[in-house]
Amino acid sequence: MNKPILGAALGLALMATGFATGASATEKMRISLQLPLKSHLGQNLSLFEKEVEERTGGAIDVEIYDSATLYKDKEVPAAVGSGAIEAGVASLTRYVGDAPVVDVFYMPFLLNSEDKVRAAVAEGSPVRTTIEAEVAKTGGQILFWQAYGGAIMLSKGGPIKTPADLKGKKVRVFGKTLGDFVTAAGGAPTLVSGSEQYLAYQRGTVDVGMTGVSGVKSRKLWEVMDTITVTNHADIEFVVVVNTDWWNGLSDEIRGHISDAARVAQDTVRDRMSEIEAEAYAAAKENGMTVVELSEDDLAQWKAVSQPVYDAYLASAGEAGKTVLDAAQQ
Repeated sequence: MNKPILGAALGLALMATGFATGASATEKMRISLQLPLKSHLGQNLSLFEKEVEERTGGAIDVEIYDSATLYKDKEVPAAVGSGAIEAGVASLTRYVGDAPVVDVFYMPFLLNSEDKVRAAVAEGSPVRTTIEAEVAKTGGQILFWQAYGGAIMLSKGGPIKTPADLKGKKVRVFGKTLGDFVTAAGGAPTLVSGSEQYLAYQRGTVDVGMTGVSGVKSRKLWEVMDTITVTNHADIEFVVVVNTDWWNGLSDEIRGHISDAARVAQDTVRDRMSEIEAEAYAAAKENGMTVVELSEDDLAQWKAVSQPVYDAYLASAGEAGKTVLDAAQQ
């Protein structure tokens, strides 16, 4: 083979090698999200995507599948744990079947202030450490936490101020412990995925809604409900979970960059949560919703019916549950 032909062949070989190397250097990180991309969790994932791709120089290509286009919220733990997808966002309570301890955040009126929540979710806290260790047994591990705010109740035609207002009504819940709370208060819990709650309210599948106020704004729930009762009876936390095998297959350097990006996203959404909730309440009022606060007497009535929920939690979560409950109460 003469030199020009040999040179051309070597050049083509090098180009092919380069393309192959480039292709293998780009690792996809698909993330399933049940909420719309315009929601504050969606925007937070977009920030995470930007941070990851910049920090890794494009070695990790983040793809966000919002509005439950790939998996519903309840399907995320199994999809991530099995490796069907690299990562997903799920309400923390979706892990209650494998890790009952997670529902400490849904103990009625326990973590009902920002200071209490921040102490519970702080890195290294007994609550967070115990929960992350339990979730890690499912084949997926928590990469970072996403604040979603306090739980509220939605209704049509009047507020839900006391347990008497809930009696006999079908109530949308998104977890076992919230269901126990509704039962203790005399209502009938109905498990409805976040992406399906608009239709559930519209069709009358349930009489009362339960969500975070930011969800009222992102899903325009004022079109199907007219009243918000600010119960703040639980703290709603979402977690971004990655498949453990996929995560362990990355280099230390790449994992470090992703972890740094996760920390930025986590801190950003936590620091903005009060502002996000205030904006959502304002939007709800602008769109005709009535916002009702609980009196001290109302609150006392709710707390009076809540003890069975704590008893059921300790029975199912065992020693780990007692550890985190004691820490949260302190």
